[in-house]
Amino acid sequence: MENFGVVLALLGAVLAALMAGAGSAVGVGRAGEAAAGVVTEDPSKFGKVLILQLLPGTQGIYGLLIAFITLSQIGILGGNVQMSLAKGFLYLLACLPMAIVGYWSALKQSRAAVACIGLVSKRPDQLGKAIIFPAMVETYAILALLVSILAITGIGGLPV
Repeated sequence: MENFGVVLALLGAVLAALMAGAGSAVGVGRAGEAAAGVVTEDPSKFGKVLILQLLPGTQGIYGLLIAFITLSQIGILGGNVQMSLAKGFLYLLACLPMAIVGYWSALKQSRAAVACIGLVSKRPDQLGKAIIFPAMVETYAILALLVSILAITGIGGLPV
C-alpha cells in the first residue's frame, strides 16, 4: 500500500498514452480508408489526402508527451519513486484531460478528415479550406494538452 501513490500516477500516464493513442489509431485508420478510395481513383491526390489522414494522429503524440512528462515528474524515468497517495491521485487527475479529450477529439477529427477527403477528391483546389475543418477539432486536443501539462508540472511543487 506504500507505493499506491506511484501506481495511481502511473495509471494516469498510461491512460493518457493509451486513450489518446487508441483514438488516434482509429482516426488515422478511418481517414486512411477514405484516402485509399480517393487514391484508387486518382493517384495524383495522394499527397493531399495524406495530410488529411495524418491530422487525427496528433492526439496520440500529445498523449505520449503527457505520459513522458508524468513519468519524468514521478521519478519512474531515473529518479526517486516515492510519493503519497494524495499526490499520486493528483497526477492521475492531471492526466485525465489529455486521456479523455484526446480520445474523443481524435475520433471526431477523423470524421471531419474523412468528409474533407471527400471534398478534396472532388475539388482538389480546396485543400487549404479542407484542412481547416479537422484542424478546428484539434484546438480542443491542444487545450486538453495544455491543461494536463500545467496540472502535472504544478503538482511537482506541492508538499502533499
